[in-house]
Order: sequence, then structure tokens, then C-alpha cells
Amino acid sequence: MSQQPRSVTVLGLGPMGQAMVRAFLEAGVEVTVWNRSAEKADALVELGAKRAATVAEALDANEVAVLSLTHYAAMYDVLGQAPEHLAGKVIANLSSDSPEQTRRGGAWVRAHGAEFLSGGVMSAGDNIAHPASYIFYSGPREVFDVHAELLRPLSPQEYLGVDDGLAQVFYQALLTIFHPWMLAFDQALALITNSGNEIDRFLPFALRSNEAFPYFMTDFAAAAKAGGWGDRAQLTMMDAGAQHVVDASVEAGVDASLSRSAQALWRKAIAASESAGTPVPVYAVMRGA
Repeated sequence: MSQQPRSVTVLGLGPMGQAMVRAFLEAGVEVTVWNRSAEKADALVELGAKRAATVAEALDANEVAVLSLTHYAAMYDVLGQAPEHLAGKVIANLSSDSPEQTRRGGAWVRAHGAEFLSGGVMSAGDNIAHPASYIFYSGPREVFDVHAELLRPLSPQEYLGVDDGLAQVFYQALLTIFHPWMLAFDQALALITNSGNEIDRFLPFALRSNEAFPYFMTDFAAAAKAGGWGDRAQLTMMDAGAQHVVDASVEAGVDASLSRSAQALWRKAIAASESAGTPVPVYAVMRGA
């Protein structure tokens, strides 16, 4: 195994990129930074980061470059400014995108002579130091092993496998849970507020209910392996329950779009069950099975 470098380049200085730079600096890693809007580097330079004037200069500064960008299209925009400087480098792209876009991005990077790792940052916002934060990685195992120690300050690591898209499969699957949860919680808070109640009174009950989520996740995961949760009576019960949520929201003047979407899926499963003559759970409907 080669000697681990103690310097790194970070391209992209949004909130997550800035958090990464700070984590590297706190761990004693020398950091060179570049961002399209150069002023975003000012505060980081004051903390000890080195500013690169161009992408070429940023790539030349270190063997490893970490990308924190909006999507993979931005990677092409950035690295495409200096593709001739990629040979011999290691690109760790921790940006979000689809698994297939990630695989194409990895192929593009390697076609220009660089090694590639993909990552999905599971964090509490941009708080990568939060105890619940960690990063999925995928790509060649030997590349990850050589550079894992350098990348360790960013968050605990979960290496998933050689497929470049695998980190994004797991990352996007978790965001699939998180995004509706955010919207559902906003709807719940709106219902509480519009009904003349206090959010602070409601919050402890929401936190208490959240303690049951691991039970439901474990139960639903086991059910999914057997085809999915829900017989005809259970699907009908969930349809009725969704209608009650819609009614309560509408009565309070709250947008019930999310609950209507949930109800539409329950009803789709009911219709499929009636057509098949056997229960067809929502899990099976979503899989297209």
C-alpha cells in the first residue's frame, strides 16, 4: 500500500463542500479549494485552506480531489475545464445523482486517465460531524482502501462494492424515505397550527411516535422479502385511514396533496388485488411486479 497523502483538493464549496473542507483542516489535512464563485473560498482560506485560481491548478495541487457538486452534469462542467490534468489523479465524487449517471461519470473520469470513487453523504443537513452521519462509497476496492484514511475525517465510511452506482442506489433509497417524511411532518405541523394548537405541545408526541419506526421498518422489510405487506382488509383499512387524514387536513385548510398521493397508491393496490384475485401489496405495485 502506498504512503497515504495528507493533502487533498476540494472542488465545490456549497454548504456541504465547506463542511468537508473544515473537517479536513481540523484533522490536519492540507486542503486546496476551488469554486466557481471564488468568494465562497474566502472564509476557508482564513482557516488555512489554499485557494486555486483554476480547476487545472486545483487538480495539479494534489493526487486526490473530492467533488461536492449539485449533480454529475456539474462534474463535467468543472473537470471539463482541465481534462488533460486528470491523468494519474483520484476523483472522489460525493455529489448526488442517479446510479446510472454515476456509472457514466465514473467511465468518463477513467477515460481521462484518473481513478474514480463515488459516494453518497448521509448526514444531518451539512453537519457531517453529527453521530448519525456517514458516507456510502463504491468503486474499486483497492482505490478505496488506499485512500480511505485520507477521506476518514469526512464521516464514518460504508464501502458497498465495486459498482460505481451502488453508493447512489443506497443513498437515493434513503432519500426516498426522507423526502416524504419531511413533507409529511410539515403537513402535520400545519394541521396542528391551523387547528389552533401549539407545535411545542405536539412535538413530544411526534418524537414518541418516531420510536416505533424501527419496529415498522424491520417488519416491513421482512414482509417485503415475502412479497409485501397488506392483505385485502389491511389495504382497505389504509385507504380509509388516508381519507381521514385528507378530511382532517382539508377541514383545517391544509394542503393534503401528499396524503392524496398515498391514498392513490393504496387504491392502486386494491384495484390490482381485485383484478388478480389475490392480495397485491403496495410494495409489489411499486416494483411493477
